Amino acid sequence: MLLLLLLVMAVAEIAVFIQVGSHLGVGLTLLLVFVSAVFGIWLVRTQGFAAATRVQAMIAQGESPALGMLEGLALLAAGVLLVIPGFLTDVAAFALLIPPLRRGIIRLYLRRARLEGTVTRHAPEAGRPDQRPPLEGESRRED
Repeated sequence: MLLLLLLVMAVAEIAVFIQVGSHLGVGLTLLLVFVSAVFGIWLVRTQGFAAATRVQAMIAQGESPALGMLEGLALLAAGVLLVIPGFLTDVAAFALLIPPLRRGIIRLYLRRARLEGTVTRHAPEAGRPDQRPPLEGESRRED
């Protein structure tokens, strides 16, 4: 499935390159791809440092840094997409660079992951799909 997705993405990128190149010319098209990559990498770098700072602050305050770490992962994905030459990958990367949109995508992912986790890992019990079986085991406190 991943191979098919990569093939379709490559063909779509080539088609967009041809369309943009026919309107702007080869030189301007390549310049646009180069400038978008440089600008995007700069944005990823600055937002990546901000995300790392937020994660450190969350840890210092005793909060869970999970959301901050997922934002950092989304920024890393944006960086990878920006390094790949093409307009479609640039659009996807710049979408991940917009903080409210990035957080919305992360929330959507988390919602979907929770639903799939509930369906695949735990069978519904007596009509209560949100009820998970209790954890079993022993523990001891070490101070």
